[in-house]
Amino acid sequence: MSEVAAVAGGVIGVVAILLLIGIGVYILRKRFCFSSQYEEFFNQVPPTHTEVIAVDKDSMSLGTHNKDAVMKHVPFIVPPKFRGRDWIGLGNGERIQDDSEPYTAPDFLPRSSFCSLGGAYVVGSINPALYKFPEENEETDFPEGNIGRIWFAVEYELETERLVVSLMKVRNLQFGSDSCNPFVKIHLLPDERRHLQSKTKRKTVNPQFDETFVFQVSGKTVHQRTLRFSIYHVDKIKKHHLLGQVVFPLKNESLTDDENVVIWRDLELENLEPPSEYGNIQFSLSYNDYLGRLTVVLLRAKGLQFLEERGVISSAFVKVSFMNHNKLVKCKKTAAICGTANPVYNETFSFKVEHIGLDTASLSLAVYQNAQGEKSHLLGRVVVGPYMYTRGRELEHWNEMLNKPKDLVKRWHALCINT
Repeated sequence: MSEVAAVAGGVIGVVAILLLIGIGVYILRKRFCFSSQYEEFFNQVPPTHTEVIAVDKDSMSLGTHNKDAVMKHVPFIVPPKFRGRDWIGLGNGERIQDDSEPYTAPDFLPRSSFCSLGGAYVVGSINPALYKFPEENEETDFPEGNIGRIWFAVEYELETERLVVSLMKVRNLQFGSDSCNPFVKIHLLPDERRHLQSKTKRKTVNPQFDETFVFQVSGKTVHQRTLRFSIYHVDKIKKHHLLGQVVFPLKNESLTDDENVVIWRDLELENLEPPSEYGNIQFSLSYNDYLGRLTVVLLRAKGLQFLEERGVISSAFVKVSFMNHNKLVKCKKTAAICGTANPVYNETFSFKVEHIGLDTASLSLAVYQNAQGEKSHLLGRVVVGPYMYTRGRELEHWNEMLNKPKDLVKRWHALCINT
């Protein structure tokens, strides 16, 4: 037994020694063979236009090669940490960042609701000197009641089918104090699901953005689209407050000019939706959690498309239907307004619903044209409710109502037939 123990001990000792030797060799090899080495080269002749500075893969030696030489070298890149040193003269307009220049890390991820999905993404900052600005007094000549003004440029690249939107600045934002933290959301309507978003500027009512955004859109449909710029303030609890919007239809715009003309528009708070084919409707929503009551205030409609009937004065009314799980619970309607495609109603309706029931509830507002002795004709409809039933502005309106209990949240909505 003692002999077996001695043999086992000897084997274990040999294995331990070999293991220690292997570890030592690995450490030395890693230290001396795999460390990055940079050599400083002195008294080098600046390269000419026909020379390329390179480093041999095997010998890491500096050499020059003409265009006919076999490319067995890779370009020698000076690491950023050594750029402050006087390496060699630069030619051909090359530029190395000075130590005094701040280095800004690029934003690799676009600030959008779906990142780069759907062909919309943030490019980066722009150079305002490349753009042709209008008259200088545009930053001081604000009309009475102005709530802000935005400057931007739009260009369409035919070859790549890219709509390039350059956001310059916003001025004269109407905010209660200088602690405004504004940012801009950009939608390419009618797509409400995706948007691109600028950086947030801190404590200013005159933010300077100088950012560029890109939407991928076919040349056949680009003139049918509409840009919407929405300016928001973000408060300390990250809640967004709308300060104003601008709607910019691309229908009659020349988007392929090379002048890069900057456009400015005054912000608005009223109906900012592009005119709908079937008209638009404005109403307010409010929910009282204590009373369990959902209130709808029907304000007005505009641009209604009546069916022509000879000798008959057209009239329209709105039917408000409260739904739960897409089943009708209760229905109310306004009085019929005659003789105008822009009727004003100003009627209020209330529906009893517990807070837990709002997750499966929705409201359908349908505009009908009265017909003589016949069934009324549907002119258009809009549905507001939770994510289960709606998207876009209709969903935003519903969520804003929930976030502002007891407040009347007013918005315009576009009417459509297939809702």
